[in-house]
Amino acid sequence: MQTDSKIWKKEEFPPIRDRLKAEGKRIVLCHGVFDLLHYGHIEHLTDAKKQGDVLVVSVTAAKYVNKGPGRPYFSDEQRLAFLASLEMVDYVMLSEAVTVHDIVRYVQPDIYAKGKEYATAEDDLTGNIGSEQEIVEKYGGRIYFTDGQVYSSTKLLNNFFAALPEEVYELAYGLKRKYDGRAMDQLKERIDAFQNLRVLVVGDVIIDQYVFCNVQGVTMKDATLSTRFDYEEDYAGGSLAIARHLANFSDHVTLLSMMGEESDLMALVQEKMQGIHLEILQDEDFVTPVKQRFLRQHPQRQEYAKLFSINHLMRAAEQKSFDYGAFHQRLRDTVADYDLVVVCDYGHGLLDEESLRILEEEAQYLAVNCQTNSSNYGTNIITKYQRADTFCVDERELRLAFGQALTRRTTLLKELMRKLHAKCSWCTIGSEGAIGSTGADKEHCPALLLKVKDTIGAGDAFYALASLCAATGMPLDLATLVANTAGALKTNVVGNKAPVQKVDLMKFLSTVLNV
Repeated sequence: MQTDSKIWKKEEFPPIRDRLKAEGKRIVLCHGVFDLLHYGHIEHLTDAKKQGDVLVVSVTAAKYVNKGPGRPYFSDEQRLAFLASLEMVDYVMLSEAVTVHDIVRYVQPDIYAKGKEYATAEDDLTGNIGSEQEIVEKYGGRIYFTDGQVYSSTKLLNNFFAALPEEVYELAYGLKRKYDGRAMDQLKERIDAFQNLRVLVVGDVIIDQYVFCNVQGVTMKDATLSTRFDYEEDYAGGSLAIARHLANFSDHVTLLSMMGEESDLMALVQEKMQGIHLEILQDEDFVTPVKQRFLRQHPQRQEYAKLFSINHLMRAAEQKSFDYGAFHQRLRDTVADYDLVVVCDYGHGLLDEESLRILEEEAQYLAVNCQTNSSNYGTNIITKYQRADTFCVDERELRLAFGQALTRRTTLLKELMRKLHAKCSWCTIGSEGAIGSTGADKEHCPALLLKVKDTIGAGDAFYALASLCAATGMPLDLATLVANTAGALKTNVVGNKAPVQKVDLMKFLSTVLNV
C-alpha cells in the first residue's frame, strides 16, 4: 500500500477538511504516541473509525513525548508509516506540540476518540483531558471513549525490546510484586501530597553562565586552546535551581539567601524565580557566586564537554570579616514556620557556623546537602553539621567525611546517619545510581539512563525530590526511585535551564514501572 499519500502536514489539512465536510463526511480524530503498534491500537482505531466516515490520526513528535529520556523507541517517520499502512486510517499527521490543541484547530473533528483509560480524569497523568474536551467542543465536536482491552506500548517495549536496562527492569518488577501492582498509584498519591508542604530553601544563590563555543584548534604560538564563540545562556543555579524543582511539587516554597547589590543579577533571579517567594538580603560587601562554564557540543551526540570554568566567589578573608547579623536574624524569624527546611550548602560564603546552629535548633524537619567542589575541596564537609533529619551526599563527599577510601559505602552512610541523628539518607553513586538508608533498611536504585547531555545539577534535582519524600514519610524504596528519576530527567537538560516538572516525573515513573 502506498502510505505517502496518507501522510500530510497539519497546515495542509484545512482544504481537505472543508471538502470532506461539504460532502457530509464525519471526521474522527485519534491522537497519541503510538510508539509500538499493537492489537490494542487496532481495536481502538477500528472502533473510532466506526463513529464516522474519515479517520485522522495525529502522532506526537518525539521531542514532545514526555515518557522519559529514550522514548519514543521508534522515530517520527517510522510511527507515521506504521499508521499510514493501516487500511482503516485515512490521514496521518505529526503533532509538534505537547498537547493535541493545535491539531484540533486544523482538523476540527466531529468526534475525538480516546481510549477508555482516559474516561476517568484522575487516571490521566498529564491532566490534559479536560482542556482537550473543551477545545474539541469549541469546534463543534465531542469526545468518544473507545471500548476494548487496554494494552501498553511502554509495557511491551520494556518487556520485549530491552528498552530499560536489565537492573532497572528487575527493580521495577520487584516493586510491582511488593506493592501488588499498585506502586504507581501509591506514588501518585504521595507525590500529590507534596503540594501542601511548606518548604523553606536556605542556601547559596549561584548564577551559572554557560558559554557555548566551537573548538577551532590550538594557537600556533603558545599552544593555547582556540575557540569560536557560539552563544551564551544564564541559568539559575545552586539554591535557585533546587527551589525551582521544589516549586513544581509544592505550592508553598520560599527561598532565603543573600546576594551582592548587582542589579543585573537580581533582575535575572527575579525573572527565573516567578512563583517562588524570595527572601533575599542584599549587601554591597557580599559576593554573588557566578560560575562561567565554557562548553562544546559533541558533533554527533547530544552531549556537552566542558572545556574550562571561571568562578567568581567570595574569598575566605571576605567571609571572615563579613557581618552576618541581619542574615542570622532573618533565619531566627523564619525557619520554625516551615514543615521542611532544605539546606543547600555549596560552601560559597553564605552559611557560617552560627547559621548552622540556628538551622539545627529551629527547623521542624531539616534536610542537608553539603557539597564538595573545586573551590572548597576538603573544607566543606557535612560533619560540620550536628543534626540533619535527612541528607544527601555523593560518594566522594561520604568518604571525605570519614577520610575512608575503602570502607563499604553502606557502612559509612549508616555511621554518618548516627552522627547526624538522621532518619534516612542517600548517597548518589554516578553511573551506578543511588543507595538509600534508614539505618535498619537499605535500598539500591540503579541508574535509569546511561546517555546524558549534562550531569551538572542532577544531584540537586535528586536532593530536592529526596527531601520531599523524606519529609512526608515515603517508603525508602519508592523514595529512592523518585529521587533517582528526578536526577535522570535533569541529566537530559543542559545546565539548570529548566527544572524537573511534575508531569515529566510522573510520566517517566509510569514508564519505568510499566513492566
